[in-house]
Amino acid sequence: MKILDRYILYRFLYNFFSSFCILIVIFIFQGIWLFIDDLAGKGLGVVIIAKFIFYFIPTLVDKVLPLTVLLSSILTFGTFAENYEFAAMKASGISLQRGMRSLIVFVLFLGVVTFFFANNIIPKSEQKMFNLRRNIAKVKPAAAITEGVFSDFEGTGEGMNIKVDRKYGEQDRFLDNVIIHIKDKQAVNTTVIKAKEGELISSEDSDIIELVLKDGNYYKELKPKRSEEKRKHPFAKAKFETYTINIDISELNNQDLEEEGNITTDKMKNVVRLVKDIDSLEKNNLEKVEAFSKNIITRMGAFPVPTKQDSIQKAQRAKLDKTELTEKKKAQYDSISTVKEFIKTLPEWQQLQIVTSARTSTKSILTTVIGKKEELQKRFKFYNSHILSLHKKYALAFSCIILFFVGAPLGAIIRKGGLGLPMVIAIILFLAYYFIGVFAGNYSKENNIHPILGAWLSTLIMLPMGISLTRRATADRGLIGFGHIMDGIKNLFKKKEKEDTE
Repeated sequence: MKILDRYILYRFLYNFFSSFCILIVIFIFQGIWLFIDDLAGKGLGVVIIAKFIFYFIPTLVDKVLPLTVLLSSILTFGTFAENYEFAAMKASGISLQRGMRSLIVFVLFLGVVTFFFANNIIPKSEQKMFNLRRNIAKVKPAAAITEGVFSDFEGTGEGMNIKVDRKYGEQDRFLDNVIIHIKDKQAVNTTVIKAKEGELISSEDSDIIELVLKDGNYYKELKPKRSEEKRKHPFAKAKFETYTINIDISELNNQDLEEEGNITTDKMKNVVRLVKDIDSLEKNNLEKVEAFSKNIITRMGAFPVPTKQDSIQKAQRAKLDKTELTEKKKAQYDSISTVKEFIKTLPEWQQLQIVTSARTSTKSILTTVIGKKEELQKRFKFYNSHILSLHKKYALAFSCIILFFVGAPLGAIIRKGGLGLPMVIAIILFLAYYFIGVFAGNYSKENNIHPILGAWLSTLIMLPMGISLTRRATADRGLIGFGHIMDGIKNLFKKKEKEDTE
């Protein structure tokens, strides 16, 4: 039995590492083709490009590894079934589960290694790749700008997005049709600059990148303090022949590529950091919501808290009310049942004043709520992405185990080896698994479903499939059994014939 276990394990490992190497190369080219033009031919050197690709490879493991496990398991057991090795094992009294025993141990070990990789290696890789791109932008700023789309200009102390139609010249330093959005501290676009031409000037010894713009316009939104002036949406506009923007990147000089503290996104964090940040984000979001709710309630004057009065104050107040109200007013107020009836009792000028004040207050509150809604949505999206990243690390490890139990019995059922049919089936199953995960993740970030479900949905869908395929392979049944369906149809026709004869 040990010889058989070693043989099965050897065949599986051969298919596993072969598939992994082929798939990782395919995914590398598929992943970097979007920005390879910005890296190649910019004087960066082979070493920098190779380092970038080296840091990029670990980020592909969450896609490559599940597909590798699925494909290698289908290839291994499909070859066994096609060469009648699987039939020989069954004839010797070795069941499918017994033949899978050595591979189950390996896949469980692979799941542990995958979690360690997702928790430690991938965040480090994301962090190093992020820092490398920032340092590339320092010496070669044109490499951070993609033609035709808005690009975050790395290395700036303020938020800035740049879009250009074309880059040309030495190291792509010259730009055509430049549009720049500059953000304020609240990450809102307040300044827009448009220019027909631009030029990037930088050097390795300088901490300043000069962006020289020619023949353009400058627009800036003004923020007055008075609410009346805010409604007019004032802005400043200027036309220029030459305009120079100095971008300070001195903060990058002290930045180490190995620095642990440079963590900005959830993908760069391990489990410990994610758990800590999730707790702090949850508390912070709740505090923001509670503070905003109290502010709105105070502005509306709703749900007033009655002041506590002792019995003497209550008696004095009741006595005052009796003396102040005449019999006519008492009868008038006793008959009031709605707000409209109360307003009708007031003079016309006072009615107009109350309605105008209420309308202004309502518009002001609605504007505040709409503005705060966008901010809170961004906060909760950021919070949900942290929960999603945390559970994806666990789901990735379990997906390798579950996809093995999908692929191994599937290979035994289809009885085909090689890279033909097994590759097609593996790609179809993986695409279903991957796209379900992507859609679930996007839905969970928008708070349409819980982030935990978004991380585990694709894995949970594959679980019953793995159980069903394992049962069918153990019982020597085909992939789809039509026998019982045909028998049911035949029995139905027989019953109808008997009824007609009777």
